[in-house]
Amino acid sequence: MTAPLTIRKPSGTPKGGVIVIMEAFGITEHIIDVAERAAEAGYLAVIPDLFHRKGEALVVAYDDFPAAIEVMQTVTAESAASDVDDAVSYLVSEGLTLKQIGIVGFCMGGTVTFHTAVRLPLGAAVTFYGGGVASGRMGYESFIDEIGKLQAPWLGQFGEADRGIPVAELDELRIVGGKVEKEIEIIVYPEAQHGFHRPGDSGVFHAEASAAAWKRTIEWFDSHLV
Repeated sequence: MTAPLTIRKPSGTPKGGVIVIMEAFGITEHIIDVAERAAEAGYLAVIPDLFHRKGEALVVAYDDFPAAIEVMQTVTAESAASDVDDAVSYLVSEGLTLKQIGIVGFCMGGTVTFHTAVRLPLGAAVTFYGGGVASGRMGYESFIDEIGKLQAPWLGQFGEADRGIPVAELDELRIVGGKVEKEIEIIVYPEAQHGFHRPGDSGVFHAEASAAAWKRTIEWFDSHLV
């Protein structure tokens, strides 16, 4: 079953492609805005729908955590890989090589993004507060166990106040990552919570961290996608 793709195109010739991987809330206005901002930066952006096997386009309210957890549990490492591959195939059909393709994901999508960078030799990858750093989830091994297998330069961006991803785990990930050859950078934003880049969620949005993280994201893609 092919994943439906939401596509945003730049005004001129794309300088690369960016796959945007959604959170557990679905393809929200925030995720679409990420794709639009990537397009404004010159990239051909595509969002695969990881929930399409449910038979309808699903968007979950930010305060409905039980529903988000329920639908997130339908996404597996295998199903996510298939959907990401559909997005990759589209970008390749548009004339891009794997090294011209980057991927960015948020929360659940940040986890998928990291493991996509383990699985595929893409040009660059950026994770926003993806879980599973010290213990595996969704059928994946932990970041700590897998970081040595990265095939793409990886930027991980996390919040200091994220109760689900302790800073101590990120410190360990940084130590292990420092022993591998692939370019890796891990940024922890002071006082930022899980979801700090989500402007529609006033309880967690952190304007300063969000702006800095997006700037780093585009710089990461600009410096690595060739």
